Amino acid sequence: MIARAAQVLAISLTLTAAAAGASFAQEHAPVAPAAESFKLGKLELTALRDAGDALPNDGKVFGVDAGPAAVAAVLKAAGAPTDKVALGVDALLVKAPGRIMLFDTGLGPGAHGALMASLARAGVSPAAVTDVFITHTHFDHVGGLVTAAGGLAFPRAAIHMSRREWAWMRTQKDNQALVRLITPKVRPFEPGKAVVPGVTPVALYGHTPGHVGYEIASGKERLLDVGDLAHSAIVSLAKPDWRIGFDGDHKTAAPLRRATLARLAASRERVFAPHFPYPGVGRIKSRGDGFAWAPGVR
Repeated sequence: MIARAAQVLAISLTLTAAAAGASFAQEHAPVAPAAESFKLGKLELTALRDAGDALPNDGKVFGVDAGPAAVAAVLKAAGAPTDKVALGVDALLVKAPGRIMLFDTGLGPGAHGALMASLARAGVSPAAVTDVFITHTHFDHVGGLVTAAGGLAFPRAAIHMSRREWAWMRTQKDNQALVRLITPKVRPFEPGKAVVPGVTPVALYGHTPGHVGYEIASGKERLLDVGDLAHSAIVSLAKPDWRIGFDGDHKTAAPLRRATLARLAASRERVFAPHFPYPGVGRIKSRGDGFAWAPGVR
């Protein structure tokens, strides 16, 4: 019992430290659970609500190299409040023959994430999830891997992440308790090849060393889960070249962001962006020297 309690405490401290380091201690606002389903070819996809964020427009995260006044001008042009940048925290569920797949896991119960309640609204139990796909290992994407009691939230699921991200995660001091918990379940991969039928990871390095997106396909239909390629549906799209404080390697992340957004605007492929306004599904449009968000699940 003492060892178990120590494990729970260690994981709690791990996630708290990761939250402070990766999220600049922004406020995660509790939200009502929600599950919005839609079709991608023959697949059933569901956007799952987890939390909300509001980051101050203080130059520490958005427009680090441009300044709060420039960020405020972009927000004002979009009709949004200029003193803060609103973000969501969401996950994606995919039902396929023989598999129930979850893409990222939100904040977890320690940060009052609503993912489990949203999953219940989708009619799925945690034990039914067969595969968890991690875009990267920042707290708001892996916090939900752990239950309030310190165990595996999805006990039967394989946990997929890029080999680079797994290697990086294991070097992070604050991640060691979580690493020990999930190690037996982790299945590292190299991006570019299908991990399971219909799911192909795409290298989107720069945000973290091994950050990836996931191309989900059914027939001729495609959807790209972009992970944290872009955070704000307003600022990140209008000014994709601006430095964002969340990115570990701006020189890699910024040009990749622009190139990927340009490709998505040209292809008209659907996109899932976990930090865009819920349900985070839509398409990218070209606008001026940047891009804009066109929400919609169809």
